Amino acid sequence: MLHGEKVILRPFKKEDLPRATEFENDVELRLLAQIDPPLPWSLERMEADFERRQKDELTAWFAIEADGKYIGKCGLHNFRQADQTCELGIEIGDKAYWGKGYGREAVNLLLDYAFRLRNIRKVSLTTSSHNERAIRSYKKCGFVEEGRLQEQQWVDGRYVDWVFMGLFRRDWEQEKK
Repeated sequence: MLHGEKVILRPFKKEDLPRATEFENDVELRLLAQIDPPLPWSLERMEADFERRQKDELTAWFAIEADGKYIGKCGLHNFRQADQTCELGIEIGDKAYWGKGYGREAVNLLLDYAFRLRNIRKVSLTTSSHNERAIRSYKKCGFVEEGRLQEQQWVDGRYVDWVFMGLFRRDWEQEKK
């Protein structure tokens, strides 16, 4: 487990799945958090996905806990050993925790885990250009925009850009000094 001041990053538990299913079926959240259009998720589908992820040793997904409850998920995936790179993903599903630094703290815990414990050289992520709150948060964590695919994604009746961001360990270490 990874401990911050506000959040704990811990393994998922089956007990998290009903709340995770609520988040997965929140259209507003889905429009911000994913590349594909929202799809309905049943608890059974969430359980099957949970079982599949439990067997996947190539990803490092965590439940985000605050105030003793599950509020979202985050993790590192698409590890490329030869390049020492991976991708980051995060979702704060509980809207009561939006805009209060919980996501930023979770990202910083993940970055410490990636750089210090997994010997990752660079962490990347992709987000939609309309998710301005996420972009601001990522920049506060040290990420820089590396490029865009213009009008790449159909979201809520319009096309938006995909924003590619990255952070090198050397820059993260320099910022920590």
